[in-house]
This record gives sequence, structure tokens and C-alpha cells, in this order.
Amino acid sequence: MKKVAIVTGGSHGIGYAIVEKLLNEQYQVFNLDIVPGELGEYRECDVSRVATVKSVIQTILSTTGRIDLLVSNAGRHLSADIEATDETTLDALFALNVKGAYAALQAVLPQMRAQHSGAIVLVASDQALIAKKNSFAYNLTKHALASMAKTTALDYARFTIRVNAVCPGTIETPLFHQAIDRYCANSGADKAAVVADEAAEQPLGRLGQPEEVAALVAFLASDNARFITGSLQLIDGGYTCQ
Repeated sequence: MKKVAIVTGGSHGIGYAIVEKLLNEQYQVFNLDIVPGELGEYRECDVSRVATVKSVIQTILSTTGRIDLLVSNAGRHLSADIEATDETTLDALFALNVKGAYAALQAVLPQMRAQHSGAIVLVASDQALIAKKNSFAYNLTKHALASMAKTTALDYARFTIRVNAVCPGTIETPLFHQAIDRYCANSGADKAAVVADEAAEQPLGRLGQPEEVAALVAFLASDNARFITGSLQLIDGGYTCQ
């Protein structure tokens, strides 16, 4: 019998790579996203709506009878300082980045407790550990995910449920390129030069790839990581140790 995995935000970027990796690892993978995905079993779901998340996951559970892995990946970036972040924007970012993870964890934990097993991986950011300029609200949400991973790991360790967070640095995804395109459109900068500068900021001299994050997620979900819980796993090319 295949293990069952749920991935939020699995239709593009890091989430897509995670779905692909888990399928290769022989999981039955359900992708919860507002955008239809090409891989796995797609379920339309706005993760910023707690009741919707719980309903979709309950429907999956009624079919599979178990959930072995949750990867809470759905989220978005926001570039703004505190004065440029109004209340509506702040609420929307927290609803997606934080409440989405909260809803997914609440939905899967009762089944994992009943199984006395399960793995949860939250996709946070290097900004769960450090600050960056012009990143007030996004940074807050990623610190919140770090806290969620650690506190939930402690609360559910007695049920053999492991909870960890991966903390990617600069990863070359479609969203990365969209952000660079917006910057270049506004500033007139050369895109190739901007991308090269981003790569040069990393001690390893290149951007990370979604497949590398996916490999770390798959490791944390595996029995090889059975003594790892409550951890924040950096995958940032050495950026945060500078």
C-alpha cells in the first residue's frame, strides 16, 4: 500500500518539485491548490480558508483511510516595509502563509495521532532565522511557521509524529523570475545582470533549485530522518552563515 501525502501549493515552483519527488518515491500525492496541477491528484483548495482546508482533507481521508505526510508549502512573498504594509495586506498574507498551515495541521493531526505515526514538513524560508530588508510581513509569517514547527513537534512527539521546517534561501522558481521581471520593468535594470548578482550573493555562487528543496523534504519525510523533529533545516547555499 502506498503512503499518502498531502502537499499544499503543489502546482508550481517548489511545490511542483515536491509533488514530483514524492510521486517518484511511490507516494499517493494529493495537491491542494487554487491552480490546477499537472502532477498528483489535484484538489481545488484555497488554503487561506480554514473550513475549506479541513473539508478537502476530510474528503481525502474518507477515501484513503490514512495520511502519512503533510507538506505545507502554499504561500506567497511580499516586498514591503512596515509603513507600506496596510492592515488588509497583512491579514491576507497571514491568512495564506500562516493560517493555511494552521488549518492543514489541524486537519491531519487527529488521523496521525490515531495512526501513532506521521511526518509534517512546513516550507518556511531562510527568513525564519534572519531578517532581510523590505520584508516586514513576509518575515513575520516565516518566523511564525518556524514556531509552529517547533511547538507542534514537542506537543506530538509522544504520538511518533515528527514536524520539521525547511528554510530555503534564493531558489530559482517561476515566482523568482516574476519578481525579477517586475523589478527590471520598474528600474530599467538588465535581467541577466540582476540574476547574476543574486547568484553571486550566495556563498556557493549559484541559485538553489526547486528539486534540491524537494529532495530535502523527501528526506525529512523518510525513515532516515526518524530522529529529526522540531528542526529548521536551512537550504540556502550558505547565505545565512555569512
